[in-house]
Amino acid sequence: MTLVGRISVLALFAGLGSGLLALQGGGFGQRGRPQEPGGFWQGWGNPQGGLSSYFGIPTQRYGRRGEGAPTDYDKKTEWAFGRLVFSNFNDFGPPRTHRSMRAWSEDWPYADWSFAEGVQRLTRVNARMAGETVDLTSDEIFNWPWIFADEVGLWRLPDDQAKRLREYLLRGGFLLVDNFHGDQAWQNFMVGIRKVFPNRPIEELQTSDEIYHTLYDINQRMQVPGAEYESTGKTYVTYVPNAIQPHWRAIRDDQGRIMVAICHNMHLADSWEHADDPLYPEKFTSFAYRVGIDYLIYSMTH
Repeated sequence: MTLVGRISVLALFAGLGSGLLALQGGGFGQRGRPQEPGGFWQGWGNPQGGLSSYFGIPTQRYGRRGEGAPTDYDKKTEWAFGRLVFSNFNDFGPPRTHRSMRAWSEDWPYADWSFAEGVQRLTRVNARMAGETVDLTSDEIFNWPWIFADEVGLWRLPDDQAKRLREYLLRGGFLLVDNFHGDQAWQNFMVGIRKVFPNRPIEELQTSDEIYHTLYDINQRMQVPGAEYESTGKTYVTYVPNAIQPHWRAIRDDQGRIMVAICHNMHLADSWEHADDPLYPEKFTSFAYRVGIDYLIYSMTH
């Protein structure tokens, strides 16, 4: 598809409304803040936030107790950031306990806010900045066409939740997983994903794949590092064995649609979260936004 053609497709999104996007029900309605017990509304703060000046977006600084946080939770839009909540493989109790004990909450909520702000700025998608947390214990997941999971090298999927995730993906859902490094994390991710899809192949994506040519043409890929790059100068996690080589992988449905996009040995979410950090290189941030937005547009049009 030509660039003009892709822009024309994006221009249609505002008119299509949330009926195009929701897998069932009425799109994104009033659901309220993702307020976890003991979570960021009780004092989690970060002096960094928002997007770099590369995109021409006014800087947002998030203070303690949520100052500067999004206020558009009640806004009905075509898309909002959905973050998957899951249990750690070595923990106990329900997944929605204090965020400091849960792998799913890595980079949350600042990466989510910053990426959504980029979608607002860089596309015609009617998006809201405030995202939400979504878990596999509720049918609410079927209202989310795109969900993101962080630190899946630590996830634990009970059989019933794996079954629900399989149903979600086969009904048209899209899962982006990020920020897990090395062989051990990959093996633990595979334990969970094989409960979801025991036999579906996992393939290495090529830059020629359609998913890298939806809005942006990504013909060269780079390993996106976490914030530790500022101290190590390395794009890979230095303390994890076999984390040097990045892998861009996917699982497809029977029609060839990518259902699960797998970013192994890289950290897109950290790049979004630290987009305003002057010590974090802009080249990684801008690339991570292009990748994320291409994945998002693909999920909305396939």
